[in-house]
Amino acid sequence: MVHLKNHTRTALVYFVLAAFLGCVLRFFRVLEIPVTYKFIVHTHSHIALLGWVYMALTTLLYKLYLSKSGVDKKYNRIYWFTQLTMVGMLLTFPFQGYAFFSIVFSTLFLFASYWFSWFFYRNIPANLKSSKSIRCAMAAIFYLLISSIGPWALGAIMSILGSESVWYRLAIYFYLHFLYNGWMIMALVAIFIFILEKHRINIPTKRFNRFFWLLNIGIVLSFFLSTLFAEPSITYYIFGGVGALLQLLAFYDLLQFIMGVRKQFTVLFSRFHQNTLKLVVVLWGIKMLLQLLTAIPYFTHLTVTYLDFTIGYLHWTFLGVVTISLMLFLNRCKLLILNKGFFYLYVVGFAFTETLIFYKAITSWLSTPLFSSYYLILALASTLILVALFGLWIKNKPNTILNKT
Repeated sequence: MVHLKNHTRTALVYFVLAAFLGCVLRFFRVLEIPVTYKFIVHTHSHIALLGWVYMALTTLLYKLYLSKSGVDKKYNRIYWFTQLTMVGMLLTFPFQGYAFFSIVFSTLFLFASYWFSWFFYRNIPANLKSSKSIRCAMAAIFYLLISSIGPWALGAIMSILGSESVWYRLAIYFYLHFLYNGWMIMALVAIFIFILEKHRINIPTKRFNRFFWLLNIGIVLSFFLSTLFAEPSITYYIFGGVGALLQLLAFYDLLQFIMGVRKQFTVLFSRFHQNTLKLVVVLWGIKMLLQLLTAIPYFTHLTVTYLDFTIGYLHWTFLGVVTISLMLFLNRCKLLILNKGFFYLYVVGFAFTETLIFYKAITSWLSTPLFSSYYLILALASTLILVALFGLWIKNKPNTILNKT
């Protein structure tokens, strides 16, 4: 038997740990902390992206598509193997950064993701194979697999060209782009459309096909935005800009459909869920507008020169679009108790830290000084997120879940 609520709680534990490490990084500018900053950065990013997001998404995909297929034992093997890789990364990255043992465990994680991808594809129920949501889910799995080309390329690049090579950064950006914009976004879209289909809200085939291809072609082409730091020819700017524009058009297409059936959402989603969904729509729309701006050379220069713009954008995507969507869907699927107080505290912490990160980027751009207590305020704002996540974890203790579901 697969205990998906426990799996969700484990994913939340990883998120709490990632938030704690994020606070350590913030307080590094304020206090004397006896750690290697770069090692904590590596740990923070791996645990957040792979421990929280990957585990939450795979749990949701299994719940929606495979939980009635009688494959619990096979899935449990994949789950526990994945946990081995995650714990291994958690115990090695903080102490050695990228070195032999951490590379071994991160490589094993890639194999775990391949195993899950193959398992998911092989066990899709026949009655779901022609659904629109499964097309999005399979596209998400495809991007998950494609993104792994980046980590595999890093080894060869480091040994032949070194870590200062432009190809080193390109391999990392390739991985992140298809992980964020491909795997995560497409998986969330698949989950959303699955919920609609389950309640007989069907997107017309012609409209869905237009949305699907606009979004996917946009995802592929917008990778060229990640190459602009190398100052390539204008062709790359055009490809990247077209990709960002296509994603925006796909978003508009989906939004139009949602507006057309919004009366049915009052039955499908609670008022709290509707408001959360509206927040996700706003965050996703702003994300894609920011992405489109970076196709303009002037703004490309800003994001390359002032790293906080990029950091703010990545956190906007991960902590905003992706995480708030995950919280919504996990709660909607009865896998996570989403206490409103702690959820709103999380949103406040997210908004506060994003404001401060972009504020720092703007002051650097305008060559104006930061206010004197900036780093302390940013560190304290980050603790709001940690407290909120820890509170959610407490609310999701097994006995609490059993009592409330």
